[in-house]
Amino acid sequence: MKNFFVLLFALCCSAAVNAETLKMKNGNLITGSILSQTEYTLNLATSYGNITLNQREIEEILPDKHRLILKGGTQLVGIILDMDEFNLKLQTDDGTVVNIDMPQIVTIETYDYDRGAAAQQQIVEEQIKREEQQAAVQAQEAQRAQTRQVEAAGGLTFDADIDQVFEAKQATVVNGAVVTPAAAAPAAQPKPLTDEEAFLRKVKSGAITQREYASAAKQELSSQKTAKTEPKTAKKPKEKDFSKYFAVQAGAMALDLQLANTARPGYETEEGSADVGGTSIQVSGKFLWRIKESNFWLGPVVGVGNIPNNSFEDRDPAVQTPEWISQHPDETPTVKTSGQLLTFGAATNYYLNPNSRFAFYLTGSAAYEMLTLNYRGEVSSESIKSNGFAGSVGLGVETWVDDVMIGLEARQVFAKRADDLKDSATSNTVVQAQLSWKF
Repeated sequence: MKNFFVLLFALCCSAAVNAETLKMKNGNLITGSILSQTEYTLNLATSYGNITLNQREIEEILPDKHRLILKGGTQLVGIILDMDEFNLKLQTDDGTVVNIDMPQIVTIETYDYDRGAAAQQQIVEEQIKREEQQAAVQAQEAQRAQTRQVEAAGGLTFDADIDQVFEAKQATVVNGAVVTPAAAAPAAQPKPLTDEEAFLRKVKSGAITQREYASAAKQELSSQKTAKTEPKTAKKPKEKDFSKYFAVQAGAMALDLQLANTARPGYETEEGSADVGGTSIQVSGKFLWRIKESNFWLGPVVGVGNIPNNSFEDRDPAVQTPEWISQHPDETPTVKTSGQLLTFGAATNYYLNPNSRFAFYLTGSAAYEMLTLNYRGEVSSESIKSNGFAGSVGLGVETWVDDVMIGLEARQVFAKRADDLKDSATSNTVVQAQLSWKF
């Protein structure tokens, strides 16, 4: 028991003074106390000075390890997982967990990751030297930026008082070059150009002041800076650069479906048909290819849609019995309907103004349509099908948004229904928003 408290006290003391060991991505190990850290930097206090490390250069913060010296001189190094007055659990570097009786442990020491004090000191001193060099470079840049200021001491400005500052004299421009009286002897000066020669060679000749040259130089510098800072506008893609087109569409169709029930028991004398249509949600996709280099595109199209839920009174004699009525006194017998549409075929787009900001196009399709209506009565159910060819014509508009196009398309769909749905409308209107790509 006494040995346990002695080892526990030694372990707590070593943990209190223990510093974190950081493994850098270049293989260096740096030991110290973490003063503060952010998402980008970590401030570390070492025995040789405080340094700031880049978080991206740190590979990991190594866990605390301890060295156990057992009776007989055996040494074990690893991470202490658990410890009580009878037993200590240690995980070694190879992952093995070892249980050690407390009476067998002589001492517990903090394991030193470092490769030596000299190596540790060298790493820290090099880091501090780099930080000092960076600070010196930043100070020089700040000083250079300050000296580049145009305004002169004493309130004189470059534009207004350059002649006073430099005691400007008249300078002569010969063949496009400035020649001052002090710059060259009279005998060495070139022969000035005539006005006609200067005009033809597009150079300036005659006597000018330094102020004029300074103003011209400033204007030229300003124009160059403006040209560099002007944002480059993205090149607008041209229609001829594309040969493939893919669009995803979603919208609604006013679906007019009429179900003729006169052939079913209970509806023999009913006039008219039951309305089983409504607003149908339509989703479709098409992949088109440009026909040569024309404005005409052609390719496959696939679409799905739903037939909304509807209901009407069930007049089947099988449910109009005293037994059914007695079992459902508060209910009205009801027929419920719903269904789906599936189409697949070919579609085409013809662009009227393909290079405009808003491109309008004519669209059409020819497809095979499969319609399934689920008829669910109180005592009987069935699937009513109406398959056949369908066509559509319409108008669409698209506009570029970054690398994709958004648009709107309206079409009139023509499909003749058969059998029990023969009284349905042969024409329905569908409106869809679309997201499309050209590549």
